[in-house]
Amino acid sequence: MMYKYKEDISKNIFRGYDIRGVYPKEIDEDTAYTIGLGFGSHVRGLGKKSCVVGHDNRLSSESLYKALITGIMETGVDVVSLGLCTTPMYYYACIKLDIPSGVMVTASHNPKDDNGFKFAFDESGNCKGQEIQDFLDEIIAHDFVSGKGNVSSYDIEPDYIELFKNNLHFGSRRLKVVIDPGNGTTSIIAKKLYELFPMDLVVINGESDGRFPNHHPDPCVESNLEQLKEKVLELKADLGIGFDGDGDRLGVVTNSARFLATDYYMIVIIRDIINKVSKKEFLYDVKCSKAIEDEIKRLGGKGVCYRTGNSYTKAAVKDMDLPFGGELSGHVFFRDRWPGFDSGLYAGLRLVELLSHTDKSLDDLLVGIPKYYSTPELKFEASDNIKFKIIDKVLNYAKEKKYSYLDIDGVKVLFDDSWALVRASNTGPNITAKIKKKTEDRLEEIKDEFVSYIDKCIMEMK
Repeated sequence: MMYKYKEDISKNIFRGYDIRGVYPKEIDEDTAYTIGLGFGSHVRGLGKKSCVVGHDNRLSSESLYKALITGIMETGVDVVSLGLCTTPMYYYACIKLDIPSGVMVTASHNPKDDNGFKFAFDESGNCKGQEIQDFLDEIIAHDFVSGKGNVSSYDIEPDYIELFKNNLHFGSRRLKVVIDPGNGTTSIIAKKLYELFPMDLVVINGESDGRFPNHHPDPCVESNLEQLKEKVLELKADLGIGFDGDGDRLGVVTNSARFLATDYYMIVIIRDIINKVSKKEFLYDVKCSKAIEDEIKRLGGKGVCYRTGNSYTKAAVKDMDLPFGGELSGHVFFRDRWPGFDSGLYAGLRLVELLSHTDKSLDDLLVGIPKYYSTPELKFEASDNIKFKIIDKVLNYAKEKKYSYLDIDGVKVLFDDSWALVRASNTGPNITAKIKKKTEDRLEEIKDEFVSYIDKCIMEMK
């Protein structure tokens, strides 16, 4: 198939952590080909001669993948083709082959009609922030190198399975576990991986289907886990685990079908590993509850509050040489005995492994964790042109009110036993807000204060 350079490539698809947009309205095969030309030219300029490319199971992914590879090869860069794989499988292929440059065709947990590209130029990891905007400028400049690259296929699955087998060590307790791939890309390997370990396994929505016919593939939205909850209760299972569209995130429900937010999952893990690691320092993002900060301090460790975004989190956990870190969206990064990339399947198995060494239920392990009340994530439509200006206004408002605040990612206003977080989405034209408090009183009052101010700012800037 012939592809052509995309003269009118959409600037809005170049976002904070990756490239993402609606197929074929914003991203089509010519877009993928053009990105391939830009990517290949950039890595050639860094002295790289090869890259790794994979794709998820979305209906548009394979055709975008072929166009992308064509563009990359036309710059003289060799491509190692993984074909259909999860994003964590792609990450491990880059590690195993010692090829840090690569592209994964995926839109992660976005709706089925979206698609996109996660990419890394070199050893520094996934591109993010200004790197992505600079890459857009390079593409618009149309200054591409030419050459004739080759493509070779590589099956990462055997190596990936071996990594799991060598990494996990189960105890004597055999658990009943329900997993829900949500018809996403983990469907191609989840059952095979989990059956390697001693458990009674039940799989729901386990057929690979890029239309995601049963529910949206975002396991950190509780409403997407209703089928999983029902099955856990029906079977009296010990826990349920859901995965997102490309496999780098997880969501968990307990034995009583209670939704386990990722920050509470992280507390369970930190409680388990804190006396097994030398560096007792753990990273969490600004969206996480104060409960994780309180618990790390109680355990004698040090917490690091960081900005949201899996590319930022992954890089920070590595750069700070931390044993574990994560963010509320379901990305968690183990570095105690795992090579540091986010895998929902591995994160789920670590929890099953932990439970196999105790007679306590998952609900039992949550006893003693402080409870914080929270609003759901509140979304406000705000174009990419104004959303960061609105955050600046919220920051000035906090200063005028003499509130304590953090501004590492949006504005997090800190009260004695609560916080209000307002930030610009890096994946869409939205402002998001969330309020958490140790008691329910005044939660609505704080919410109303910030919601009315955000609404006022949006109206003034329209």
